[in-house]
Amino acid sequence: MADLSKLTRWESDWAGLRVVVAGLGLSGFSAADTLIELGAHVVVVDGADTEVNRSRADTLKIVGATDVLLGAAHTDTLPRINGEAPQLVIASPGWNPRQPMLAAAAEAGIEIWGDVELAWRVRTKEGRKLAEWVVITGTNGKTTTVGMTESIFKAAGLRAIAAGNVGTPILDAIRDPEGFDVIALELSSFQLHFTHTISPLASVVLNIAEDHVDWHGGFENYKADKAKIYERTRVAAIYNADERVIEAMVENADVIEGCRAVGFTTGVPSLSMVGVVEDLLVDRAFIEDRRNSAAELVPLDQIGEVVPRHTAANAAAAAALARAYGVEPAAVALGLSNFDAGDHRIQAVARRDDVLWINDSKATNPHAAGASLGAFGSVVWIAGGLSKGVDYNDLVKAHAKRLKAVVVIGTDTAKLVEALERHAPQVPVIMTAVRETGEEATGSAHGWAVMAEAVNQAAAIAEAGDTVLMAPAAASMDQFSSYAQRGNAFIDAVRALMGEDTK
Repeated sequence: MADLSKLTRWESDWAGLRVVVAGLGLSGFSAADTLIELGAHVVVVDGADTEVNRSRADTLKIVGATDVLLGAAHTDTLPRINGEAPQLVIASPGWNPRQPMLAAAAEAGIEIWGDVELAWRVRTKEGRKLAEWVVITGTNGKTTTVGMTESIFKAAGLRAIAAGNVGTPILDAIRDPEGFDVIALELSSFQLHFTHTISPLASVVLNIAEDHVDWHGGFENYKADKAKIYERTRVAAIYNADERVIEAMVENADVIEGCRAVGFTTGVPSLSMVGVVEDLLVDRAFIEDRRNSAAELVPLDQIGEVVPRHTAANAAAAAALARAYGVEPAAVALGLSNFDAGDHRIQAVARRDDVLWINDSKATNPHAAGASLGAFGSVVWIAGGLSKGVDYNDLVKAHAKRLKAVVVIGTDTAKLVEALERHAPQVPVIMTAVRETGEEATGSAHGWAVMAEAVNQAAAIAEAGDTVLMAPAAASMDQFSSYAQRGNAFIDAVRALMGEDTK
């Protein structure tokens, strides 16, 4: 076996290393491209023989890939490289560790890394600025928090980038010729599963709830992978003070000597916390006299017109990450004030006859939907989709009193409907009639028809003072191509209802 422990910087001896890259998405492509540049012998495997993948395969072959194997037939066995077994496997986030090829690698004692692990090992390069990493995970709010953190760093005059699960592959950020002062890195539980040696400046778990249990093989495994983010943290392990299970993750983490535990809360902060006092975000963690005072960071109304509790929590976490780096309070205020959350995250679409229409298509699981529901009073809730095996009982039980009616979309609705019948029997449940599945089901015309019916049903029920909230608590891929398409379909349907041009 190769001694991979010596591969700790760009100039290490990567030449000739036999590597299989599992997956040809953005992260897999960047991993393969990086390894080829380093001189490794690389074979890429992807089960999808698509036009996009064929184009990426052609590019990798031109730059020196040993081979690219496309199609499901190649994913069940571990390929050999130049007649020999691979010495390393790089797994893309979507590849389950129980997948046959990865399972075969594990059984053979071959190390499996993700692109994040590879990036950590090659981040140090002679002549390139060495960026600090602050890392963010959680069931919900990751993308918002990493964007807030990036905005704060930029307001402080630092060269910063949001990378990882947020869109820019971490290896693309690492190889930027100018380099960065700091990288705000969003990490999914999938990515964390395949990390082993990263040692960030600061880390945070925003929240934890049942999600992706099918990928991880159970909720305990999911929590364990999330908790890996705290390992080897150097300056601040930041935790949600309102969730005891996350505080326990910090207590059990093997951090670097001198690392502090710092809480964040949407209530009044205790010592060594960031929190909220009278609608003002304050810091009692990163100031000298934290026992007797707090540093004012930013009024919540400067963050946004509507700041639900979970948005305030995300802002507190972002502020704590930035303060751990050493950013001054004024830059925290400027960065949070400048931040734009974008579409599909508690996005106000319209208000007419005192009915507010909200698009939160990004709420793809019960925890995210619960945060949205908790921000409003009387709600006509549009919900449903691909459930990913989660349970809806706690969500419905917690918010039954605020539900005026529920309009159900999606093709995987049994668990949601059962929870409504059990915990909100008084709430009308309207099932949409558009139920097709198959390849055509994710087309824009189909998606618009699904959402148009849901919006019309909601409009027939909603009265002055109500909020029509599209927070599905489920993934979108049964009837839409993405949560963004689902959100856009909702926006179009609402605008059509209002008699506005949707083009």
